[in-house]
Amino acid sequence: MPVLFTIGYEGAALRDVVAALRAAGVAELIDVRAVAASRRAGFAKSALRAGVEAAGIGYRHLRDLGTPAEGRAAARAGRHEAMRRIFTAHLATAEAETALAGLAARIADGPPVCLLCLERDHRHCHRAILAERLGERLRDLEVHHLLPAPAVA
Repeated sequence: MPVLFTIGYEGAALRDVVAALRAAGVAELIDVRAVAASRRAGFAKSALRAGVEAAGIGYRHLRDLGTPAEGRAAARAGRHEAMRRIFTAHLATAEAETALAGLAARIADGPPVCLLCLERDHRHCHRAILAERLGERLRDLEVHHLLPAPAVA
């Protein structure tokens, strides 16, 4: 049975995200942010790649599965239905469809992967929509939403 994990790094330290990934047996972290940048230490693309690879976990950035700018703005404003509508329309693009098909094949044929984005609560993040779409393609897909320990101030 194929397995998919998702995780959001909001409020977490990189070490806690890595610990959650390792505990779950994740082989590859799939960064599904349109812009793999962050003001949060350790979560900009290069630092994130280095951090997870040091823990023996692969890293891949799938920009085409990120939320467009207007969807990110809607999410920041708490307009989750608008974000969902915008992201669903984005998934109809050729680039997103190609990336989603490739990801589905990777999940079907390989060890567990984990989708990463900012939002801690998967219900308010586009990665939940991606998990739904992947579940439509891989009917026996088992999805787990990970919660890293919150960072201690």
